[in-house]
Amino acid sequence: MTSEPKRYRVVDFDALPGNECPCGIARRALADVAEFPGTLHRTQITRDAKLHYHRRLRETYYVLDCEPGAQMQLDGDLLPVRPGFCVFIPPGVRHRAVGNLTVLIVCVPEFDPEDEVIVDEPA
Repeated sequence: MTSEPKRYRVVDFDALPGNECPCGIARRALADVAEFPGTLHRTQITRDAKLHYHRRLRETYYVLDCEPGAQMQLDGDLLPVRPGFCVFIPPGVRHRAVGNLTVLIVCVPEFDPEDEVIVDEPA
């Protein structure tokens, strides 16, 4: 008896490998699902997150957890965030999180590390 492949996907983020990124540690999912137009990341953002932007990728951050006073830096603006906040970041917007946060990121199209540009901040 042959079993049909499942058409759905279940992701256990705790079982995924952590990848270092300018923000901290990202666990990326769904890159291998042809029907999904991007990737889904659970990212632990650390205080030393680097300012960066993407040439073509669009990211949507959903804040799952954060320390008091956490912020998002977006093109020079500092905006306070808290759990439940969602931030859409189109290509070219220089961004980083400020503080320790856990976010769920929807990245469209699929994440590509070559698309990420680190911004040198003035001293």
